[in-house]
Amino acid sequence: MSHLTKDQLNTLLLGDSLILSTGELSSVDNHPADTGTETFERSRGLSINTSLSEELTEVEAALARMDDGTYGICEASKQEIPYERLEAIPYTRYTVEHAPTSRDTGARPVEEEVMTPPPAGAWEAVENYGSASSLVTPPGQDSEDEDS
Repeated sequence: MSHLTKDQLNTLLLGDSLILSTGELSSVDNHPADTGTETFERSRGLSINTSLSEELTEVEAALARMDDGTYGICEASKQEIPYERLEAIPYTRYTVEHAPTSRDTGARPVEEEVMTPPPAGAWEAVENYGSASSLVTPPGQDSEDEDS
């Protein structure tokens, strides 16, 4: 059990609130884009912290494998990991052939479960109304025929 409270841990891990980090007393007088930028920057910072934390965990695990003599051995195939691969990614646990290909689970947004395709003929119905380009008269020509 940690000697720190949940609030203390959240402050240490997540940082100050948006108001404290920007120095603004209120976000009401700011343009929404300013707040959006601050929110984006904060989200990017948290993402970088998460990524670095995961990498640190991998490095610590590699150091533990060095101590127990299993460093440089693929966890999947039990074959030696080539030195060149370890040079590129010193904390890797796999040979190239057995490395996980992606962290993408292939999961689709939940909104897709309730989306319905457009009705048949929807595009054709919209197309009948023309486009902005069909309303533009080429330079030097009147919109009506001059002979009429």
